[in-house]
Amino acid sequence: MFEDDNDREYRVVRNHEAQFSVWPADRPAPPGWEPVGVAGTKSACLAHIATVWTDLRPLSLRP
Repeated sequence: MFEDDNDREYRVVRNHEAQFSVWPADRPAPPGWEPVGVAGTKSACLAHIATVWTDLRPLSLRP
């Protein structure tokens, strides 16, 4: 199975800097990242990220 396979289930994860990513749902989140409760296809997860992550700067650099 390819990592870009849109049929695989993914989940949205976030780090302490409020940065988002997608991660395979069948693997534990990487250190420093936690699931935010959204899962589905890669494209669905990326669409969710596009709506909630409007300021791409790390949290520590935001005013």
